[in-house]
Amino acid sequence: MKGRLVLAVFLLSNILCYSVKAQILTREDSLNAGLDPNHRNVILAGYGEAKVSVDQNLKTANANLTRSVLFVGYRFTPKITFFSEMELEDARVSATGGGISMEQCVLKFDLNHSNYLLAGLMIPRIGLLNENHLPITFNGNDRHFVEQMIIPATWREMGVGYYGSSSSLPGLNWSVALLNGLNASRIGFGQGIRDARFGGRDATASNVALTAALLYYRGGFRLQASGYYGGSAGFTQREADSLRLNSGLFGTPVALTEANMQFRHNGFVLKALATYVYISQAQKLNAAFASNAPQVMYGYYAELGYNLLQGTRHKDKQCNIFTRYERLDMLAAVPENGIDNDILNQQYLITGITYLPIRNVAIKFDWTHKVTGEPNPAMIFNPSPNAPPYLRVNNFYQMGMAYSF
Repeated sequence: MKGRLVLAVFLLSNILCYSVKAQILTREDSLNAGLDPNHRNVILAGYGEAKVSVDQNLKTANANLTRSVLFVGYRFTPKITFFSEMELEDARVSATGGGISMEQCVLKFDLNHSNYLLAGLMIPRIGLLNENHLPITFNGNDRHFVEQMIIPATWREMGVGYYGSSSSLPGLNWSVALLNGLNASRIGFGQGIRDARFGGRDATASNVALTAALLYYRGGFRLQASGYYGGSAGFTQREADSLRLNSGLFGTPVALTEANMQFRHNGFVLKALATYVYISQAQKLNAAFASNAPQVMYGYYAELGYNLLQGTRHKDKQCNIFTRYERLDMLAAVPENGIDNDILNQQYLITGITYLPIRNVAIKFDWTHKVTGEPNPAMIFNPSPNAPPYLRVNNFYQMGMAYSF
């Protein structure tokens, strides 16, 4: 009887480990899951992507090393682990662009096999790409436009979070986090809340934000809903009064909700996401900063893909064809003192192929068709006589590569 019990435990542990390992893509994942076979304390990993993009309207091409990220992790004890990622964007830093930043710098405290705490510069569970943004995991050379412009992935802030799962309902996971707030002066036209993130640099903690997410897995089905609510006017009382903004922990708030799903079956992958952002006091932001801040932004997308190598002998390779439609409006509603501009009402159709000769390397080809609304002439100041006319429709032909390890 005792021998059978030991055998059962052994088989169960191997099944569980196999199911976890099936999700492992990088050494960072191995460290996070506690599955490093060599029991190393220090882990090095990373990812990156580059592309060549041809602009049909301008008849020009651009080549860029989009990002290169180096991960360093350290396991202090079986229950305390350190994670860090440093990102270089656009190959180098100069007066015209590029940047170096920390993508995460966080301590993980395991409470048991499925519950843990995070503290530091962390990436909250919002959307599909914010947590899972490896370039080998999404189709196309560009991250989903909705998750660049509306949900500003990769979104990271200083904070503390709790992640857990249900023992009574397998597949149900949740997270809650307390973060620093946003920068009200950087919420504005064409950028939404993207430039309002602090990203760990001199962030005000006079405003705070709460995030929460529910995530459910079953078979090939994944469903998630998440929300964010936080203040943005982290000023002194005197400064806030002079700007006529509401201060306090949740003063001048920003609210974001999103829901997404993925379904995988026999080589087919279907995924969809919808998000909505509401800035209730956008009128006060415009009065204080003349930033033409939106009151409402929204976006959604749906993608269908199929692995052409499904069911063949090439089990370690993938050749995914896909089509994705995206719709977003970064100025869906403007306050009374705002100026509407339909140029931020945008649609994208992306179709292409992603070939993975091995699990951690991707070669990508895509065609991106972009359509926008008409620009508001009142927003055009001192136009250059050499500037090309604005065209609402454009096409981009792109080829790129991506890797992770």
